[in-house]
Amino acid sequence: MGQCQECHEWNTLVEELESPEKKSGKVVADPTKNIISLPRVEALSASKSRFSTTVDELDRVLGGESGRKGMVSGAVMLIGGQPGIGKSTLLTQVVVGVLQSGAGSGPVIYVSGEENPTQIAMRIARIIQSRKSQKRAEKSAVDDEELISFAELPWAESLKFITSTDVDVTVAAINQLKPSLVIVDSIQTITTSELSGAAGSVGQIRECTERITTAAKSQGVPTFLVGHVTKEGELAGPKVLEHIVDAVLELSGERRGDLRLLRAVKNRFGATDEVGVFRVTEMGYESVINPSEIFLEHAQSSVPGSATICVMEGTRPLLIEVQSLVVQSQLAMPRRVGRGVELSRLQVLAAVLQKHCRLPLGTTDVFVSIAGGFTVREPAIDLGLAVAIASSLKNTAIPDRTVFIGEVGLLGEVRGVSYLERRVKEAKRLGFEHIISRDNFKSVREVLQ
Repeated sequence: MGQCQECHEWNTLVEELESPEKKSGKVVADPTKNIISLPRVEALSASKSRFSTTVDELDRVLGGESGRKGMVSGAVMLIGGQPGIGKSTLLTQVVVGVLQSGAGSGPVIYVSGEENPTQIAMRIARIIQSRKSQKRAEKSAVDDEELISFAELPWAESLKFITSTDVDVTVAAINQLKPSLVIVDSIQTITTSELSGAAGSVGQIRECTERITTAAKSQGVPTFLVGHVTKEGELAGPKVLEHIVDAVLELSGERRGDLRLLRAVKNRFGATDEVGVFRVTEMGYESVINPSEIFLEHAQSSVPGSATICVMEGTRPLLIEVQSLVVQSQLAMPRRVGRGVELSRLQVLAAVLQKHCRLPLGTTDVFVSIAGGFTVREPAIDLGLAVAIASSLKNTAIPDRTVFIGEVGLLGEVRGVSYLERRVKEAKRLGFEHIISRDNFKSVREVLQ
């Protein structure tokens, strides 16, 4: 049935397995075996060791202590993103890195629900060849497939592909092989024969995820699940899917650009405010250790409308260029357009500049963009945005090597932000000499003067 007879909504009915009726008043033989003391909890926590994914930026997002970052044994991680953004490529690099480093004690299982194993093998060949090219510091013009012989790789037998989409086959393989890592690409293709719903339906996704999670935790195997997204950008499937897994990772970026950002929307074993930055190359993903240099790569000095801001992504300060264009409006109601900036923030800043700085923005269109496809929501960007708008309006360039750090209040005052010392240190490390913040200016009007 497509429509519910009670609420008259479509596609809300969920198929569930019938379980035998539970008897009430069950007598527990030994209740003490389910009771754990505090020292025992500490011992169990210590056994939850981490091992690296061999991808630095992914380890940063997954969290952990300094020097011990990466995956937790038995953790189930769901990674989502737009089609073609590079989820499978990133996880293939993790597979190759784990096998080459020998980080795990068992084999690696790759459940290829969407791709043919031959396609995955071709991607593995490109990744291996790229690493060889980096070591030789030169590129080869010969096809990658002709240079790689999997039979010669010492770890080739440790990679096992599962071509079946039956969840029971995957669970049986986990229990039997006891792998060091499991990749399921993707969870929307996995089904169980006990439910009649099609692959990707709410009931199938929830049931299959629960079974894989149970097997992964019982064997202590870190597992990555690849998830589809809807046209609104949300993870497809029931919301309970995000509650079942331990971490939800989101891979984003402009598909035509070469930068990808990885964020943790949920993480039971680490912080959710870290961000990983990758550069897309011909052979896969390359971790960007110093993202500020990437975001300022095309920054144009002495150009009206361009300003440099400093934002915090987790524990990492990033310097980013913000651009503004202010032109005379041809509409009755001027437009406010922002890329990478909340529209409400842009409207408030335009109103503050018009009220307290006497800037004639009531008849102009204001366009603002964050360079590199980055999306910023923290208030520390307010001062840089305001100065960039005023610079474009007055057609006056901002002095070189200047960075703006501060929140702007409704009364036009410059407010302090968190981690100011860390932001200033990063700006000075990159050669910025003038730091404009709450420490030296109290209002936006003083800054613009």
